[in-house]
Amino acid sequence: MVAHPAVDAAMRNLRAVAAAVALVAVIGLLLPIGPAAPSPAGRLTASSTPVTGNVTGPTVLAWDAHSNYYVNGTGGPAFAPNGTQVGNLTWYASLLAANLTGISLSPTSNAIVGGNASLAILTVGNISEPLTIAVMLSSVYQTDNVSINFTYTLHVVQPYVVAATLVCGPSAGTDAFQVVVDLDGAAVGSVTVPSLLPNGTYHLSFKYAVLSLASGWHTFTVSLAALHGLVRFSGGATVYSQSFYVPGPATSYTLWYVAGFVAFFGVLFILLTRVAARRRGAVRR
Repeated sequence: MVAHPAVDAAMRNLRAVAAAVALVAVIGLLLPIGPAAPSPAGRLTASSTPVTGNVTGPTVLAWDAHSNYYVNGTGGPAFAPNGTQVGNLTWYASLLAANLTGISLSPTSNAIVGGNASLAILTVGNISEPLTIAVMLSSVYQTDNVSINFTYTLHVVQPYVVAATLVCGPSAGTDAFQVVVDLDGAAVGSVTVPSLLPNGTYHLSFKYAVLSLASGWHTFTVSLAALHGLVRFSGGATVYSQSFYVPGPATSYTLWYVAGFVAFFGVLFILLTRVAARRRGAVRR
């Protein structure tokens, strides 16, 4: 059979088209559907900085106190290398103490957003003891999750209290004002007194929470001199003082006990030695 030139050329073209279609199909199978995924270096993923956090707030609280504490945190997968927060930074807290009666923290978990510290309100009871806030801080972005744990320890103590009654004069009332409380000549706090009507009264009370004071006498002083006689203490004075005594550590009698023990057995040994000597002398006779 002799090939026809026109037919042979058509067959060659057909085979070329079929090969091109097959090549395109193979390439289509190898390429992913949709837009190309960015390279790992181009994504806002985990930051190279470690997760860090802490708690700030008072280190000593008086019985039955309410106080603000702040949880701070940053770093980890929730933050891009440029410092932008791209994920979730969440803290979870629990309280540790020998006796948790009357103690609570609200909330016990929350998010930290935009670098702003997260507020938690701590309420304590009337038991003197150390109290620990234990925190787990979790930094999450997509499937990346890095957590750290840290603690903050404070002390709940029985406070020293100064109290007095304020009396507004009959001529005029007053707006709200602050009264500074001194201890041994140094300011240790203040009390905000609400507005008073003429002849109105207010019971002022200040609790001073401190881990320890030196033994001896101490004096609280509150002055109303800045009010120029508009408000006085009950009894007419413009200065009020209240003293209290802090006992020293209990006397240790251990040394005296040891000395008495040694003296007792020393005397007993001498007596026994003399009795034994007399008996030996009596036998020789």
